[in-house]
Amino acid sequence: MYIKLLPKSQDASLFQQYEALLTGKWITDLSNTSAFLMDVFPDINWVGFYLMEEGKLFLGPFQGKPACTEITLNRGVCGHAATTQKTVVVEDVHAFPGHITCDPRSRSEVVVPMLSKGQLIGVLDVDSATPNRFTESDAQFFEKIVTILLTQK
Repeated sequence: MYIKLLPKSQDASLFQQYEALLTGKWITDLSNTSAFLMDVFPDINWVGFYLMEEGKLFLGPFQGKPACTEITLNRGVCGHAATTQKTVVVEDVHAFPGHITCDPRSRSEVVVPMLSKGQLIGVLDVDSATPNRFTESDAQFFEKIVTILLTQK
């Protein structure tokens, strides 16, 4: 079992800290977002972005080991989240059909699609080496981070 990120009463302060990092420069904000999440969220081994380009997801700013550089839609957890445009929480990635193994240590994953003006522009991908690491509350936290990030785009 893991310790929750922070009590709900501290979420507002954490979101304020995050907002203070944002500059309005897209790549800078993506880079700082991945670094911020790696710093404040316990028990994750990879966090970053895949950005939509020419009908595929391409690796963007991230923290962690080197990763897959290109993901086709509906392939793996990221491709599934991009295709359905819904957040996906996976308890055990090895049981997920079509899972793409970039870091074999990763066991659970949450992916949040990023939509701007109704168009998919990418996904936020967060991995953990712990099975069943992510809760619905964690997913909502990441969705809020994406919402804040997209206000700067």
